[in-house]
Amino acid sequence: MPKSSRRGPRLVGLFLLGCLFFSYPMLAVANARATILGVPVLYAYLFAAWAILIVLVAYIMERPD
Repeated sequence: MPKSSRRGPRLVGLFLLGCLFFSYPMLAVANARATILGVPVLYAYLFAAWAILIVLVAYIMERPD
């Protein structure tokens, strides 16, 4: 498989990871009454998962083939 065609499957895998991050079981685990530096855990989890996905997409798209 040529290197240029590896980008598609990686992005599909990243999409599935995003679906896992934002599915009900993961959100239910993060839904606690605790806070992290004054921010509710659920909001911190949502922001962190979103940021991780953006960084991974940028890494995949900018990676030289």
